[in-house]
Amino acid sequence: MGPDSAPGPAVPWQKILWERQPFPDNYVDQRFLEELRRNEGIRQYRYWAMVKEAGLVGQQLSCVAIFITLWLYMEQSLLSPETLLWTSLLCALLGYGLYQALSSPAEPGCEPRTRLADLQSATIFLSFTFGFSPVLKTLTESVSTDTVYAMSALMLLAHLVSFPYAQPFPPGSLSLNAALFASVCLASRLPGALHTFAMLSCALLVFALWPCLLHRIKENASSQFAGVCVGVCIGGVVGLGSQWLGGAVLLALALGSVTLLCPLLLIRLQRHKDNIHGPWDEAEIQEDLGRFLHHQTG
Repeated sequence: MGPDSAPGPAVPWQKILWERQPFPDNYVDQRFLEELRRNEGIRQYRYWAMVKEAGLVGQQLSCVAIFITLWLYMEQSLLSPETLLWTSLLCALLGYGLYQALSSPAEPGCEPRTRLADLQSATIFLSFTFGFSPVLKTLTESVSTDTVYAMSALMLLAHLVSFPYAQPFPPGSLSLNAALFASVCLASRLPGALHTFAMLSCALLVFALWPCLLHRIKENASSQFAGVCVGVCIGGVVGLGSQWLGGAVLLALALGSVTLLCPLLLIRLQRHKDNIHGPWDEAEIQEDLGRFLHHQTG
């Protein structure tokens, strides 16, 4: 709708609805396009800043690859459950110490968790997991192996899709439950109950505790965040390559696409963005509401 070229009455036109005016309903004056605004509020992105943010997605892909690699080693009896348990315990202690070292002062009114409370939570989880390991070991005995693998792949994909990358602390309930469900399915195909317990403990470390530590590193040690993501990605590619070379190549291509190619495409596509805003947009109730109410009551 453009401005009306026909000469209008001497009475100035006002953009109001509560008074009768000697103008047609679709009349606008020459000031109509003066309020045109283009690309209002568009955010300008920097390539390397986006690559750094995309590293969170890449490292989560690598975490899934690392977990699958550990499961493959366990299934082939190349890794004992005792070794995995002691390694997971050592990593958990080191990670907890780093998490406490990077902790920021508590906000007013918020009671920080004590070390005793953290120890109690870990003890309860490990006790229940160890007690139910024989049950979880036989949980999928009546299900075919192909079905178990398909369910695990689907749940790991759901974990990656639903993972809260913008705010990974605390981990999203849907993504965490999907990852733990896949872990239970895969652990039930291992030789013994101790293998199942070790695999589930490792799953808790990878999918529940590691995102919390990574978020703390990003918030309080941002200069080291990129290096940590790169290290996790390299570990995922190398670990998967030790079992399946083709899978390592696919993972490397996926990581390159997510962390390097996608940010570049987004920046290039920003050039073609063209949003217009003006007086034809949805009306906003502002100071004219009082005048309208006064006119109606008057």
